[in-house]
Amino acid sequence: MRPLFLLPLLALATPAAAQPAPPPERIQNLTVYGDDPCPQGEGDEIVVCARRPESERYRIPKKLREKPAVAGGPGWGSQVATMEQVQRQTLPNSCSVIGSNGFTGCTAKMLEQWFAERRMQQSRGEP
Repeated sequence: MRPLFLLPLLALATPAAAQPAPPPERIQNLTVYGDDPCPQGEGDEIVVCARRPESERYRIPKKLREKPAVAGGPGWGSQVATMEQVQRQTLPNSCSVIGSNGFTGCTAKMLEQWFAERRMQQSRGEP
């Protein structure tokens, strides 16, 4: 087992020549459009240019134009509406043979259908 007081001395014994050269002082990433020239770097400056067509000059960048994908599936409101529609068959005023008082909504259902057909006739077949 090594004594603990030698470990700091081993860290200082690494040669300074093994360290890599420092990076350049400044790096520029530019987007140029059409026939615009790419500027030249001064000294140890590095200039990287991406060339785009002239038609893209004043457009919103492509990744900002795309709409993000909807996450999580259907919204809460549509889920509640679906649950209410499924349960409506067993409630009163539903015009259904299922559940108590299911027949009470048959007249209302016939009137809704009649009004919908009348609106279709008045709009000349346009919904």
